[in-house]
Amino acid sequence: MSGISVNPFGNIYDQTTTSSSATSANRLSDTLSGDLSNASEEELMDVCKEFEAYFVEQVMKEMKKMVPKSEDKDASMGQLRDYFEEEMIQQYAEQAVENADFGIAQTLYEQMKRNYGL
Repeated sequence: MSGISVNPFGNIYDQTTTSSSATSANRLSDTLSGDLSNASEEELMDVCKEFEAYFVEQVMKEMKKMVPKSEDKDASMGQLRDYFEEEMIQQYAEQAVENADFGIAQTLYEQMKRNYGL
């Protein structure tokens, strides 16, 4: 049975990564597609910051693709590393939005205020 390889983490990793990415995108999509006309200015700004964090996260993920991957012989460890890198990128993006002034959230906020007449 040397031709059969067992990777106990592979399926779990794939489901978790897909679920994590989809959940983040779905939550943002649901919020943005909802009726924000009755939202307070604070709630509107929170939605804009959430969008900015998601955007920064996607940029960081694309940047990560440009870094050459090392040849990792242990597939399960590579998958675990990838999972934690995904989580780390998401956290870095959220912190970057809180600590830096990219201006995306503010611009989006001002546009939404005009659209909703707030």
